[in-house]
Amino acid sequence: MDGGDSLNENSDRWRFAIWLAIAIVALAAMLGCKSQTSSDVMATVDGRKIFRSDVDKSYENLVASAQQPPAGEQATILRLNILRQLIDDEMVMRRAEKLGLLATDDEVDRKLNEIKSPYTQGQFDQRLKEKKISLEDFKRDIRRSITLDKVMNKEVSSKINVTDQDVTNYFNDHKAEFNLIEPQYHLAQIFVTPLPNPQVHNQNNKAQNEGDARKKIQMISNRLDSGDDFATLAMNYSEDPETSGNGGDLGTVPESSLRTTDPATRDAVLKLKPGQYTSIISVVNPQTKQPVGFRIVKLVSKEPAGQRDLSDPRVQQAIRSQLHDRREQLLKAAYYEILRDSAKVENYYAKQILDSNGIMK
Repeated sequence: MDGGDSLNENSDRWRFAIWLAIAIVALAAMLGCKSQTSSDVMATVDGRKIFRSDVDKSYENLVASAQQPPAGEQATILRLNILRQLIDDEMVMRRAEKLGLLATDDEVDRKLNEIKSPYTQGQFDQRLKEKKISLEDFKRDIRRSITLDKVMNKEVSSKINVTDQDVTNYFNDHKAEFNLIEPQYHLAQIFVTPLPNPQVHNQNNKAQNEGDARKKIQMISNRLDSGDDFATLAMNYSEDPETSGNGGDLGTVPESSLRTTDPATRDAVLKLKPGQYTSIISVVNPQTKQPVGFRIVKLVSKEPAGQRDLSDPRVQQAIRSQLHDRREQLLKAAYYEILRDSAKVENYYAKQILDSNGIMK
């Protein structure tokens, strides 16, 4: 082998060594990017990323006023619940995109102006400050709420058909319900308590102390003000084991029963018109005078005293509304299950928890 061949061979070796070094650096960079992405992205829905910052923002808002913020497993469970809600929201938003139902800027602005109308600009800004929410976040929540309503109206509510025969059958089976000897109040509630209750099966953001409870009920109040559905919020967040599963529905109570309840709830409800809900009400133990929880009560409808007949339009409307609402709640629950089945969801955070045996650093 002459000197030229040796030189060429050495050159080839150097070129190979340089190429290998570049490949190793590129591979390391790719792995580094992948690691960074996996730590920043907590989940994806059909490829759309939900970032850690999204979860952290909601988490901080929930625990900001807590006297004793959750730690360890409780903090991890809270983050999992927040992430699950964000995943559900993202599924609906993706569906809205496919259907062309995303809320427009004009729709958001109209709703925002409607909410702002009772206040001066200064008063409205102060309310946002008290709720610890920025105007952009508030508009985002409005957009999400409008979009959700549009999707549910098209995919669920529009498919519900309550016939005249359905109404007649219900009336014939429940005639005693329409013999009203005193005014009747159809109520629903969202209830949050700092007290432990083993009967509470809805552990979504379970309040652990009074500070947590206050923060949680304020969050719910904020979402109601943004246009969120009362029954859906009750199903997701209410801690009353008797009513959370059916959208917070307390049923119909006579006025005499209402007047024997705690004065704060009684006075607030008597001021409501059908469809309205109260501000946050503190529920106090009458013996210890200590708060045992917080509630928001909605007056679904009110019926005056007297005998009702099927020919009464109020009876027909009450039955029709009740049958419609029952079917709507059922169909919504089924709809969310279908969305979860059809969406490609990757919950990296849940996998991380499982892989670490719940020991999160």
